This record gives sequence, structure tokens and C-alpha cells, in this order.
Amino acid sequence: MTTMQSSLVQSEYLIRRKVFTIFGAKFHVYDANENLLLFTKQKAFKLKEDIRIYSDETMSEEKLVIQARQIIDFSAAYDVVDAEEGRKVGALRRKGFKSMFRDSWELLGPNDEVLGKIQEDSMTKAMMRRFLSNLIPQRFHVTSSDGASVATYRQYFNPFIYKLAVQLEVGGEDAIDSRLVLAGGILLAAVEGRQKG
Repeated sequence: MTTMQSSLVQSEYLIRRKVFTIFGAKFHVYDANENLLLFTKQKAFKLKEDIRIYSDETMSEEKLVIQARQIIDFSAAYDVVDAEEGRKVGALRRKGFKSMFRDSWELLGPNDEVLGKIQEDSMTKAMMRRFLSNLIPQRFHVTSSDGASVATYRQYFNPFIYKLAVQLEVGGEDAIDSRLVLAGGILLAAVEGRQKG
């Protein structure tokens, strides 16, 4: 088990992003005891998403890479690579038309096999967020392809800092690699948070 993998044998994470940033965004990932586990700095105005995740703010030790396959893609796919192992963990693919009204993503394995999905909590709340108020915090459910609950992402309302809690279910990592689940949370904070933050 690598250091990256062992750091993910936890059930709770908190992803934080400052909302008001001009030249990009900084993300911090904490464990349940508020210890910093990961850090990433996202550049602004990039046509092709390339998120590098490090062990801390020195950015000297790269852990994960989340990289878009194409420059502009309505149903964008993002490969997730373990930087230490130099191996693809899996991918996240946005369900383009479905996400117009209710955010939906697919979790893919190393060979792009469908492992599960990430879906916004309900159509009613999703529509309210889009057309009435973006003050309603988002909530997402992660389920495996056989319908088992793997994890939840829950946004906390804060006008200055975007906060997304990641809660892994017991045994969820057996269905979907927890590195992929955590990468999904970081991607939601980057993509969804940028749209609604």
C-alpha cells in the first residue's frame, strides 16, 4: 500500500476552496482531524483542465493528476493518474445533457469500464439551485454500478469559502478506488464550485 493509498483509508475528508480568487483557485484537503492531506492550485482561464495534487503547499511531492482529455467537451472525461505509481486509477466522465438540469458523472475504471456514478441529490433541488437560488448547498451521492452506496459529497454554505465534505461508506473502497472518489470531490469543487461559486 503506497503512502497515497494509506492516506485514503479514512472515512472523511473536507475540501476547501477560496471563492474570491482572481488568478486561479487553491484547494486544501483535510482529514477528519483537520490535518492537511493534499493541496492543489488551479490556474485560471485554462481551456484544458490539468489539476496537479500535491502532499502540501510546497508542491514538491505530486500525488494525483486529474487531466481533461479534450480542450472543450460538453461530456468531458477526466483521467485520474496516481503520480507516484505513474498509473491510471480511472476516470470521471460528465453526463453532458443530464448535467444541464441535475449534475451527473460516471466513475470509470482504468480501462474506462463503468464502475458507478455521482449524482446530485434530487431533480427538484437541482432545479431550484439553477433557477431560483445558488444558496442551496449541493449534495451528491456516489453509487457503484450494482447500486451500492459508496460515498456522499456535501457542500456547506459559506459565502467566502467553498467547502465540500466527502464521506466514504464502510467498504465503499472495495467497489470503487477511494483515490477516484476523492478525485471526484476535488473535480466537483473545481468545476461545479467554479460555476456556482
